Amino acid sequence: MRMLLIHSDYLEYEVKDKALKKPEEISEEQKRGRLEEVLAVFVSVEKVDEQNPEEVVDKAIAEIKDVASQVKAQNIFVYPFAHLSSELASPDVALKILKAIEEKLKEEGFNVKRAPFGYYKAFKLSCKGHPLAELSRTVVPGEAKKEEEIPEALKKEEEELVSYWYILTPEGELIEVDKFDFTGHENLKKFANYEISKSRIAEKEPPHVKIMLEQELVDYEPGSDPGNLRYYPKGRLIKSLLEQYVTEKVIEYGAMEVETPIMYDFEHPALEKYLNRFPARQYIVKSGDKKYFLRFAACFGQFLIKKDATISYKHLPLRMYELTRYSFRREKRGELSGLRRLRAFTMPDMHTVAKDLKQAMEEFKKQYKLSMEVLKGVGLTPEDYEVAIRFTEDFWNENKDFIVELVRIIGKPVLIEMWKQRFFYFILKFEFNFVDNLDKAAALSTVQIDVENAQRFGITYYDEDGKEKYPLILHCSPSGAIERVMYAILEKQAKLRNQGKKPMYPLWLSPIQVRVIPVSEDYLDYALYIAGKLEGAKIRVDVDDTSDRLTKKIRKAEKEWIPYIIVVGENEKRQGIITVRKREDGKQYEMQLEDLIKEIRQKTEGFPYKPRPLPLLLSQRPKFRG
Repeated sequence: MRMLLIHSDYLEYEVKDKALKKPEEISEEQKRGRLEEVLAVFVSVEKVDEQNPEEVVDKAIAEIKDVASQVKAQNIFVYPFAHLSSELASPDVALKILKAIEEKLKEEGFNVKRAPFGYYKAFKLSCKGHPLAELSRTVVPGEAKKEEEIPEALKKEEEELVSYWYILTPEGELIEVDKFDFTGHENLKKFANYEISKSRIAEKEPPHVKIMLEQELVDYEPGSDPGNLRYYPKGRLIKSLLEQYVTEKVIEYGAMEVETPIMYDFEHPALEKYLNRFPARQYIVKSGDKKYFLRFAACFGQFLIKKDATISYKHLPLRMYELTRYSFRREKRGELSGLRRLRAFTMPDMHTVAKDLKQAMEEFKKQYKLSMEVLKGVGLTPEDYEVAIRFTEDFWNENKDFIVELVRIIGKPVLIEMWKQRFFYFILKFEFNFVDNLDKAAALSTVQIDVENAQRFGITYYDEDGKEKYPLILHCSPSGAIERVMYAILEKQAKLRNQGKKPMYPLWLSPIQVRVIPVSEDYLDYALYIAGKLEGAKIRVDVDDTSDRLTKKIRKAEKEWIPYIIVVGENEKRQGIITVRKREDGKQYEMQLEDLIKEIRQKTEGFPYKPRPLPLLLSQRPKFRG
């Protein structure tokens, strides 16, 4: 169960429509409600609560009583609120638990009101705004806390790893993190706090979740394991374009594309050793008497290919790439959050064989720059992300100039994590991290120099003298998981919207780049003619042929973040021109259609293209949500 407790001047609601086929039966009087000087308790009852509903109710009552005593609230409003979780209990169990909470609170002497279950409701509240006014609580039945198999590396990371944190400036000054002046680097401060605290629990829903649902891009899939999502046509288009874009960039860089299995034998000697060195939780699959794990990266398959290959020093650096759809990690339930952290994700994964540390460091720097270039293409500049560089104390002492050069390339201070001794299989790692609207960070691009796995997997190359040697291996994802790139794009737009700016997708990623709106049905044929010309120029276009009024059609296009809105009527048809409203500046222009085509082509040049993901006419489209 998840609860959001808000101490409020008042909370009032009004029932609007049914959200379930069989909602709770209510009277006319129950369709509206209000309480003043109230502790509002927004509740999501979760699937796991079904294991022991009575225990969940008792724990919830204890949490509510504790908060009520702190804020001195006698009035409590229990409000069903499904949006706090993606793993909801069945409606019958949820209603039973909510009713039990209501009754037990009354038995404790509180004045309690409960909003109806199974309805869409409009509500208003006025939060008091003091330090205890907004609190979140998670309740889990004891039976749900079963021991899980945790890799040795994860146990050791949680129990033994000691990190020393610094800020490194472009001038080469290494400053202890608590002594650095973060003035002008507030985002870096948020990132440093997040990394040092190591708290990954998502207590609130990040803004990108509301956007991905409203825009009908991505949704939770209740029929699957948490952290496995469904993609609607517009979301699939964006994801597909990102996959193609990153893949083309990596192949252009010089990588060979391969494809490998998604599951591997637990008893394979090299894989078993690697599992114990990689801090990730696995999905387990049984086939007969054999036990397999689902891959959490492309390392396994690519390493086994390299092991069987005959590699000469002339082939180095040798780059191999796979877009893994999917990789799997059983992240903790409380850490799952929209597109930010998933259990099934799409990872562009390149591994490079280098003959020695010098060549590996040269590749590391090139892939660092490649990662910057890839993120720039999706609309993320160094201003949008923070850099972490991680290494041992010995590596720093021997390679200070190299690390400082990386900081100069990015052009701003970065977070340093240093260890007294090597703990992982790598000696050097960087990540570009996006800090979202809740001050949570998520790694995007990353590169590591691996000094263990060539020997572990038996990967060798022949040097100039014909001697067999173990190389070093670089692990690189120039973008990070594709889903996480989508998360960063949407979170950035949420930030811009909060600043009063219009949110926009990069033009090449916009599911619909142009919408044509006829002022009446008389001009639908001309609108279709315009759309045909645009579609012939490989521009994603649709036509609003609905019976809505013109102002509503324009408002609808604005809500969908359509970059260009063309309105056609008698004047446009007679003069052979178009009237275009551009989202980027909010201005309206009269122009020739050919000029608009030229403008869009210039702005999308060098990026992949895919056709419109939905029917041309809006009247022919289904609604996927609500």
